[in-house]
Amino acid sequence: MTTADTPYRAIFCDLLSDRTIDILPLRDVTVDDYIGKAGSLSGTIPVPDPAMAARVRRIEEGRTSVYLQRGNDLWWGGIVWTSTLQSDDRGILTLGIQAATFESYAGRRRIRADLNFQNTEQLSVARKLWEHLQTGHFADESGPTAAGGDIKVTYGYETPAQSQNRSVAYRDGDETVYLEALDALAAQENGFEHHIGVYRDPVTGERVRRLRLGSPTIKIGTTDLVMDRPGSVLSYSFPRDATRGGTTARARGATDNTNQAVESRPLYADADIAVGAALIAAGYPRIDLASDHNDVASTTILKSLANAELAEGVGAVVIPEISVRLDDLVPPALLGRTVRLRIADEWWTEGLDARYRIVGVKVSPAQRGRPDTAELYLEEAA
Repeated sequence: MTTADTPYRAIFCDLLSDRTIDILPLRDVTVDDYIGKAGSLSGTIPVPDPAMAARVRRIEEGRTSVYLQRGNDLWWGGIVWTSTLQSDDRGILTLGIQAATFESYAGRRRIRADLNFQNTEQLSVARKLWEHLQTGHFADESGPTAAGGDIKVTYGYETPAQSQNRSVAYRDGDETVYLEALDALAAQENGFEHHIGVYRDPVTGERVRRLRLGSPTIKIGTTDLVMDRPGSVLSYSFPRDATRGGTTARARGATDNTNQAVESRPLYADADIAVGAALIAAGYPRIDLASDHNDVASTTILKSLANAELAEGVGAVVIPEISVRLDDLVPPALLGRTVRLRIADEWWTEGLDARYRIVGVKVSPAQRGRPDTAELYLEEAA
């Protein structure tokens, strides 16, 4: 991918200040993004001469961010975590980079303070965790700012469809990873979704890193994107996986090590088992799901987690995927958008006309005569 033959630009910046370092050619790019987990970018920067080598050396792993811009829109943003300098048998130098979306920063930070949230709305807890991660204290409290933690992730004040209060606590010394705390909070029954999107401020033109929260889900846009096959949909797949589903679920919690005279066992109770009674009554077999949550010491939370896991994995898990051609009709902010998918072929003889929500995106920039395409990962829209 070069600036001469593609609408994409790779913009490298200082992570903490967001100051632009350079705009460099990036080849063999693969990029993806998801709701609820970090996305990734990989690519190769050609180093044909000493002048380019001097520019590329300014990329420092762990403190450099990278944005993928298509036209005038930012499609992806994250942190360069690793790189590989390579020379082939002809002496051609390249630098391969691997980056992850800004959520990955929370996966590199640990809670090193006593934090206690009692009967607090869950989206407020999520925002406060990000506040503490970046500043070392909460916005409504005074105190010194922990230097080096602010990566300029901003957030709004989304209103939940239905308020859901939580009581959670984190102890200094447990070394709980911020991202794991957020994921565990979001994974409870009637939980929420989180995603950090990037865009340009329409007034100032400055880049924005924005934490989006949705309870129970993130939804953007007011109208459906209509995609047809034959038409804009190049290909599709509907994988059905019964090995990932189940009809019962149990969540196990922290191990009790207080009594050295007895065997240490994880926290659980028979009442914690969630059962899909309607599925079993309909003739589905009993298939058991289980998960471990080493930082959870509450049976109430464990039951909530089990209920959520069962709801997510009822029966066979289906994650439809469609491949579409990127054009001016496809907006950059796709995650959370609703798609009206219409298919007419030998399988869907009467025609499929259904609504789905986009929960994952994988972009493949054009190269070697192949057009820009995006793979969209879907779930049934409520």
